[in-house]
Amino acid sequence: MHEDLVEKVITLDNVSLIDFLGVENNNIKEVAAAFPMSRIISRGNEIRIKGTTPEITRITDILDSLIEHYQRYGKLTHENVKSFLKNTERDATAVVQPDDNVLVYGTKGVIVRAKTANQQKLVDASEKFDLVFAIGPAGTGKTYTAVAIAVRALKNKEVKKIIITRPAVEAGENLGFLPGDLKEKIDPYLRPIYDALDDMIPAEKLKTYIENRTIEIAPLAYMRGRTLNNAFILLDEAQNTTPMQMKMFLTRMGPNSQAIITGDRSQIDLPKNQRSGLIEAVDLLRDIKGIACVELDGSDVVRHRLVKEIITAYERAEK
Repeated sequence: MHEDLVEKVITLDNVSLIDFLGVENNNIKEVAAAFPMSRIISRGNEIRIKGTTPEITRITDILDSLIEHYQRYGKLTHENVKSFLKNTERDATAVVQPDDNVLVYGTKGVIVRAKTANQQKLVDASEKFDLVFAIGPAGTGKTYTAVAIAVRALKNKEVKKIIITRPAVEAGENLGFLPGDLKEKIDPYLRPIYDALDDMIPAEKLKTYIENRTIEIAPLAYMRGRTLNNAFILLDEAQNTTPMQMKMFLTRMGPNSQAIITGDRSQIDLPKNQRSGLIEAVDLLRDIKGIACVELDGSDVVRHRLVKEIITAYERAEK
């Protein structure tokens, strides 16, 4: 007596269909070929499976593993699919040995990892401490590395959201005289953040994360009065905070929250008589247990080779 056939529908959310399904749906065709007694069809962002209950359970497990692989590594090759089908009895992570040094498998094959010793110190500090200051000149990868650490925490479900903020001091914190709505006014100051996120999260998924506020990018003034729970919080360009703003930010941390504060002592845009909140905070908090301070320097510059020499020349002139 034949077992009754049942149908199951799996909806693919927040994935690039071409990347997941493969060219001409070859990835799904490979799965279908491994289960000739069942029918597997992909239409739009849905995969329909028709077969016996035991087979559907096995196919669902494999598809879940493939989705997890795609979410983690940002891509799914035909070879990956073949490997998963051969290793159906083994844990999904056994198919690809992850590189411990990789922070994020980003978009378009980008692999994000610490490129210098001090960037690695920042990664190591973030794993041990809930609050880390990362201080160094332009081009040392402070922001990029911090964003990658935050994205990794989100992907690993260590936090539920990422909050990235900057003081918009170059335009005046109220931004009132700039044309356009809030987003148009703020975006130019947050562009480096968006550029980093674009490297690390597929466009469709990033759009969804921003729309549902899983990733929130906002000026520092909008942090006032909030408690940030289960979040990875990044304060960028912190040299341009006032002491009051810095204190406000530091007291936003809620349960299961982690923060990285990045800044450059040499690029303070505050009025001459205004002390930087970053400088004050590092002085005040350096000896508190659970807080770390990582210093980056010219040796960490990963931009054009001239940038390193330019930074050295300016440092020499200041001395």
